[in-house]
Amino acid sequence: MFNTTTTIHGRPRGQLTPQEYFTFRDDKWWPVEPPPTPASTSTQPSTTPNPFRLSVLSWNIDFMRDEDDARMSAALDYLGTYIAGIRRDSGDSAPVVVMLNEMTAGDLRLIKLAGWIREGYDITDATTVDWESDAYGTTMLIPRNFSISSVARLHYTITAMQRDALFNTTPTEPGPRPILRLCTTHLESLAAKPPKRPAQLAAAAEYLRGGKTGGGGKVLGGILGGDLNAIEAFDKTLPEECGLKDAFLENGGKEGEEGGMTWGQMAEPWQRARFGLGRLDKILFCGEEKALKLVGFKTFGLGVTITDQQAAERLLQRGSLEQPWVTDHLGVRADFLVEVPGIGDQKEEAG
Repeated sequence: MFNTTTTIHGRPRGQLTPQEYFTFRDDKWWPVEPPPTPASTSTQPSTTPNPFRLSVLSWNIDFMRDEDDARMSAALDYLGTYIAGIRRDSGDSAPVVVMLNEMTAGDLRLIKLAGWIREGYDITDATTVDWESDAYGTTMLIPRNFSISSVARLHYTITAMQRDALFNTTPTEPGPRPILRLCTTHLESLAAKPPKRPAQLAAAAEYLRGGKTGGGGKVLGGILGGDLNAIEAFDKTLPEECGLKDAFLENGGKEGEEGGMTWGQMAEPWQRARFGLGRLDKILFCGEEKALKLVGFKTFGLGVTITDQQAAERLLQRGSLEQPWVTDHLGVRADFLVEVPGIGDQKEEAG
């Protein structure tokens, strides 16, 4: 059964619609309105180096498991330390974007309180107002040294689970500027007849490539991360059919390899026995190889547990988990080298 409502909070379903994002200053998260004119009309010089390294992380934190606050607090502590390690390895200025699925209102509250996020990140969502679901939604953490020209959300036309795709568009050079578009999405979870995930990913991919946006400059490349719930045979070829490359496969991974699995290792034993391990979470991308070059892929978050001992004990008492894991998903990380073609030559000529 498809959702028949045509608008979400007064915004049309099936169309990319702008939303505010938020920045922290003076002890408060302040909303930032989308710019009144397309990014391509700006004449301000870009401070983005060319080329630059970009890391994209995506992680699904199970919203159904008990001890929500303790699990999310531990996940955020882990992420802060993990990201600090990435920056030590690749340089403090290298941006690390974080995409999060199955966030709750309580998770957003904890995100806004986290010191490392307040110090270095803007956030796409301070409340649940832009989500269709009352239970959970998608959000992104955007490093403050990574320019934002717009944030927008696509509520899928074909969905029974109130799913969407969240986009951040980043300018890379002025006048008219090629842009890099990032997206996180949580595709439909279950098998359905007819299936819903193909239409959802196709819609997200079209916007990722800039095919329906109009204006905003030439699209340099696009990166999509999230829980794609790849549980059926058609899911294996779906990214390619949508014109997207799979970072795990492009990095040399093989379909079915245990090293690529992102779900099941931290599920309850009966779930693992029934469904096995799955590569549900993926990072996909598009664009010319010279402009957006994949340089690495890995999973992260295996074995992360609640640090609050009392909460951990309560979680173990309520179910059959072997450890007080923060979620049932591993995160996925892809590293890219982003280069705007021709910009370096122009700067040399100007010098």
